[in-house]
Amino acid sequence: MGDRYYSTSSAFLEALAEAGIRYMFANLGSDHPGLIEALAQARAGGRRAQLPELIVCPHEMVALSAAHAYAAVSGEPQAVLVHVDAGTLNLGGAVHNAARGRIPVLIFAGAAPFTMDGELPGGRNEFIHWLQDVRDQRGILRNYTKYDNEIRTGRNIKQLVFRALQIARSAPAGPVYLVGPREVMEEQIEPYVIEPGLYTPVAPAALSPEVTADIATALAGARKPLVVTSYLGSDPAAVGELVQLAEALAIPVIEASPSHVNFPDSHPMHHGYHWHTSTQNPLLAQADVILVADSDVPWIPAVNRPADDAVIYCVDSDPLKDQLPLWHVPARRFAAAASRVALAQINAFIRDNGLVDEDAVAARRAANKTIHDLQRAEWASQEQPRDGVITPQYLTACVRETLAGEEALFLVEAVTNSRAVSEHMRANLPGSLIGSGASSLGWAGGGAVGAKLAAPDRTVVCLVGDGCYLFGVPSVAQWVSRRYNAPALTVIYNNRGWRAPKNSTLAVYPDGAAATADDFNVSFEPAADLPGVAAAAGGAFAANVTDPAELPGVLADALAAVHGGRSAVVAAHLPGV
Repeated sequence: MGDRYYSTSSAFLEALAEAGIRYMFANLGSDHPGLIEALAQARAGGRRAQLPELIVCPHEMVALSAAHAYAAVSGEPQAVLVHVDAGTLNLGGAVHNAARGRIPVLIFAGAAPFTMDGELPGGRNEFIHWLQDVRDQRGILRNYTKYDNEIRTGRNIKQLVFRALQIARSAPAGPVYLVGPREVMEEQIEPYVIEPGLYTPVAPAALSPEVTADIATALAGARKPLVVTSYLGSDPAAVGELVQLAEALAIPVIEASPSHVNFPDSHPMHHGYHWHTSTQNPLLAQADVILVADSDVPWIPAVNRPADDAVIYCVDSDPLKDQLPLWHVPARRFAAAASRVALAQINAFIRDNGLVDEDAVAARRAANKTIHDLQRAEWASQEQPRDGVITPQYLTACVRETLAGEEALFLVEAVTNSRAVSEHMRANLPGSLIGSGASSLGWAGGGAVGAKLAAPDRTVVCLVGDGCYLFGVPSVAQWVSRRYNAPALTVIYNNRGWRAPKNSTLAVYPDGAAATADDFNVSFEPAADLPGVAAAAGGAFAANVTDPAELPGVLADALAAVHGGRSAVVAAHLPGV
């Protein structure tokens, strides 16, 4: 194999570049000699800048989380390269997050060589090649991917890459998985090109005229209409359409476990958040017409649900959630449509048909503004330390004030403190705050790297629980951040344990033995020096804070370090679990 050897691996890298992939977040192994050689040949030939940049990630959780956040911020999929079955398994919860978060990403893994007596270049020559040969490697991820396939020849690899990305990008978006044995990835082929324009994603879907009229007429005629959403803001243009609808009819909006800024917090029609709740939301109970737009779990019916006679409409790119085995919302209509398009149709129908009852809307607007203002006043009253201890509300307010005036990008993975973050960040700008959209923890560490690469001019801030920080393999995440000049500020809501399992147990056994003895096995005491991990691995500014009075100054110093090109990690000690 000479220096002009053009292989399947060469074509694979070209296909990624031709498809617009800028980064490959990679954990390389013995299945990747073809890719390593192709990259080296490209550099030697002065063509390296024409291919995606390889970001070395010593853990796959960090790699896929980085690609996830990059796509969430930019809207463009990226690639993740992992090592056979072992690296695929090490993706762990990150692929759950990408699937449930509707994130387009292409995952490529090698596969064990299928020859062993020197029949073909790339055949087995290491003992691990026998151990890593499994019956169904693609099946490892099949619960989480929209598409999987095996590359069997280099002569159509570009078509497979473009088809995989076309499927990944089409709504509802999601991860795709390709595997390629070594012999195939080493195959010598002739260079070729295909037309990228023939592999565009499916165009956004719209409502039918009948459904548009039904939803618009019902909302306009409702006494107490309501909108519930969770990830509508993944398309920032949809937020403006929702604001227009809310203003036209004075409709309050509730965000249910939001993973994006779906509606401006300061808007008088914003009426708060559902998070880990065990009480009934009165607005939800009183609503007579409800539009659920882009939400997996708009409410938890065992503890918080609409009235039995409420008329409900579900609009979503995936309105029936066919990947969730147990799921149901008692809706009159389910419509598969892009919310941006659907809301624009509804707004136009209301406007063009003169459906606004000005007197009713004016009265509802005044009443809803009063509710909004009282709610915000109550939240503001909570933004103080309690008994000399940092509270989640006070910590969030301090972060908010420290970053005031900056176009910061917040990544949130705070679990049991998610409600405090939502209520006290006061996020208004679409695209300024994102979560994983899923439930496997450890996303934000690698996510910060991807977010910074996608938005290099913005200050990236991670708000995470201590458990999430540890799940995110912080030694690797901080090292990658340092190597690729992607600094971020990480603020740890450090309650020194897992509060979520404790809360879950109390919900089922409020008077049980665990509650009586405070015996939950969730404590992380003695407390670890979590910022110290970042200092050791990534040279980060590191601080632990227990005194509420010191918190604003420490956050300011940490932000100054980030502005200087150095990551910073601040662990604020909250009341323990």
